[in-house]
Amino acid sequence: MPYLVWGSELSPFTLKLQAQLRYAGIPFVDLPRDGSRWQNYRANFVIERAKRRRTALRFPRLDDLDEYPLVPFLIGDGDRVLYDSSALARWIDAQHRPPGGPLFPEAPAAAFVAQLIDEAFDEFGLYMVHHNRWVTSATTNDAGARLAREYRRVLPPGVQGVMARYFSRRQVRRLPYLFSVAPPGFEIPGLSRALTPPSPVGFPPTHALLDEAWATYVTAMESILGRQPCLLGERFTVADASAYGQLAMNLADPTAARRLRELAPTTFAWLQRIYGGDVPRQSGAIRLTPELRPLLRIIEQTYVPLMQQNAAAFENARRAGETLFNEPAFDRGRNLYDGALLSRPFRSVVKSFQVRSWRDLQQSWRQLTPSARDEVGRLMAVERIIAG
Repeated sequence: MPYLVWGSELSPFTLKLQAQLRYAGIPFVDLPRDGSRWQNYRANFVIERAKRRRTALRFPRLDDLDEYPLVPFLIGDGDRVLYDSSALARWIDAQHRPPGGPLFPEAPAAAFVAQLIDEAFDEFGLYMVHHNRWVTSATTNDAGARLAREYRRVLPPGVQGVMARYFSRRQVRRLPYLFSVAPPGFEIPGLSRALTPPSPVGFPPTHALLDEAWATYVTAMESILGRQPCLLGERFTVADASAYGQLAMNLADPTAARRLRELAPTTFAWLQRIYGGDVPRQSGAIRLTPELRPLLRIIEQTYVPLMQQNAAAFENARRAGETLFNEPAFDRGRNLYDGALLSRPFRSVVKSFQVRSWRDLQQSWRQLTPSARDEVGRLMAVERIIAG
């Protein structure tokens, strides 16, 4: 029986999970897009019941800092519900070992670098591509309408248009939570007020920061993929799945897609192939080559300091007795902190799930042997940054 993937093509994490399943040769059905109304209702019921009972798992177990996402979820094995695309990569390696080799490489140094790239795209990459959709492609994307079409066999008849408008406005309203803050007085000609990216009082603008970071990430990807088929050499890993999931989200956002194709044509073609279902499944050597340095450098300059600053703010909040984090805290103006990336200021909310993923990465570093640390250290200043 195929697994059920409850998600949306608008979600980079759904795209990432689909790529991982295809790489491993695991059959699946996309819901709600390809499900009947009955299949969709039942799947939604199973997921909501598992969330309510806290039996929806981030493999191999839940953490107190975990937060359930909207999508994606994987259903199988007697209605067992799993979530978190990175944890699902480990589940795939443990339960359905891919013929081409595990998504997390066996060599410890390569496994750590794969995890680092994976987490960087999942956490900071999300900010860049969300910004690209709702700011860069603000006047050209049709994301709301596409989501409504995907969920047509879930929604009551006649409300697709309402959902499309609601979703678009909601995502624009969430831009500051996802790190994208417009300068004061920001306007886009012809764009309605409801779809104009917001500039909340007291929040430094971050559009230029995100634009610079995105261009640097994509240029680094182009340099690597111009020399080898995958980020870590000759075969697909979780690093590729994560980079694909985030960047491919913008393939359907016309303005952002055009900029991506112009800046990085090789990367654009690579994303298109995987999006079309052509996930590299061949075995091959994993290599930590000097070509990785530009990508790891921008990760050092963005993801790493962001996680460090978020973790410090989390500890300060916990010492003050705070228990509300993530989007609920942001909506109430609680547990905000000020920081800086790429020499530019920002304001964000403490995110507990980022604390958990950062701790996981630090733990992976501490478990490396001295020789594996040296191998990673030849590419980046990881010991000072990750362990500090």
